[in-house]
Amino acid sequence: MPLRRSLLAASGVALLAAASASAAQAGLVPDGPGKDRVPAFIGGPAAPHPIKGRAVPRNPSMAAPGYAAMHADSYASDTYPFLGPLGRHPKVTTEAKANGLPGLCSTVNYARSTGLIVAQCVQAANFTLRLIDPATLKDLATFTLPPRPSTVEAVTSGDLDKVLTDTSGGAYYYLDSADRAVLADSAFHVRRFAHERTASGWRFRVTDDWDLSKVVPHSCPTWTNPRPKGECDPVTSVQPDWKGNIWWVTKHARIGVIDPRTGKVRSVRLKGEAVQNSFAASEDGVSIVSDHALYLFEARAGRPVVLWRRTYDRGTRRKSGQLDQGSGTTPTFLERRYVGITDNADPRMNVLVYRVSDGKRICRVPVFDRGHSASDNSLIGFGRSLVVENNSGYRNFVDLKPGASSYGGLSRIDVTARGCRTAWTSRERSPSTVAKASVPAGLVYAYTKQPREDGIDAWYLTAIDFHTGRTVFKVLTGTGKYFDNNWAPVTLGPDGTAYVGVVGGLVSVRDTR
Repeated sequence: MPLRRSLLAASGVALLAAASASAAQAGLVPDGPGKDRVPAFIGGPAAPHPIKGRAVPRNPSMAAPGYAAMHADSYASDTYPFLGPLGRHPKVTTEAKANGLPGLCSTVNYARSTGLIVAQCVQAANFTLRLIDPATLKDLATFTLPPRPSTVEAVTSGDLDKVLTDTSGGAYYYLDSADRAVLADSAFHVRRFAHERTASGWRFRVTDDWDLSKVVPHSCPTWTNPRPKGECDPVTSVQPDWKGNIWWVTKHARIGVIDPRTGKVRSVRLKGEAVQNSFAASEDGVSIVSDHALYLFEARAGRPVVLWRRTYDRGTRRKSGQLDQGSGTTPTFLERRYVGITDNADPRMNVLVYRVSDGKRICRVPVFDRGHSASDNSLIGFGRSLVVENNSGYRNFVDLKPGASSYGGLSRIDVTARGCRTAWTSRERSPSTVAKASVPAGLVYAYTKQPREDGIDAWYLTAIDFHTGRTVFKVLTGTGKYFDNNWAPVTLGPDGTAYVGVVGGLVSVRDTR
């Protein structure tokens, strides 16, 4: 019921704001009840055990792997070439970002040239690019981005789902080879932002601006015109290919290429399809998954050209734990040879692996329990292994009842000479995070919440052994709805710190010994 959900959302935000006023003023993400009744640390310190495989190569137009984007690199491997926290006397730091209202930092990247965090965060209806001190998590500079049309739609229709399933607005941005943030905003511009220090402090500066409004329909809802007659097609993601072209995709499956040297823009449309995820690029092309098919593209004379297209089982409905009906994963390249996604099949979702050279499907592996199998997060991919997370049962932070969680599970799938096999399955419940892996540590980092009958919402940064699937340790970040990550990723910094965007702002976990 749209009206009920809208009222629920408004009530939830009001209660959060009322309960957290004093904590937010102090700059902390406020805890909910029960923190003194749950353990602060579970397990023991980890001993690094590196993952075998070839290092993810660097896209010449992006920051180095581990620094480049939400999914860590151009391959969307979700892996880092440096250690994460090892559970050695961990310290948790939090910083509120919205003065008592929800203020989720949905994407966090580390700029190696300055040692600062560049993050895209949401504060109520406003999107902000933030430059953040990685130690204190305090802002050094901010840049306000255009609001998303889905916010207007949600308010005027009473349907909160319209904004909570919208992946546009700049979350899928990247840092280029000069640590400039390249971002597609809700005003249909792709802009490049440098961050620099001046006599009065740090600031963001727009260095380039490409207008997509001539090729993308932009008759979008506004507060003065909430029901326009034309089409609105928000830009979902932006990323470069190996030749330096800047690619972008829209919700209604327009695929475009910007030549940054000339500013020329060319595009094609996948009619009848939609794209809610980001995409990946390798030396051999750009892999994009729609809600109907997986594609490999390349740019020819500045125009996107399909090299191959492979349909998959998209199921019969949008499942709980997904943003639309179709694959919920950004494609992930494995050692240049393979590309992996999930489908949306019933009664069990499958991990699918294809050969990059010709699109031949190598394997189809069912994962998780019948009737409770869905994912809307990218696969972790390194060597010949993929790790998939089960998000079935989670929709958003408002709908998740106190003490509840997702159905849970993470599985590692290995590509073998005979196809693929399931190496292990963990029963940890990571409701919605983009999990990550540290290659030298040999650990998968998820953001977990186990169900509790007492209604306490206890959120943990959880380290899982990549080799065995065993849970090594868990660090309590906080309790309550403000510590729900609501689809934001785990990000690892080069000093071994883990960052998690949460509803109340930003959290870090770092070892102190």
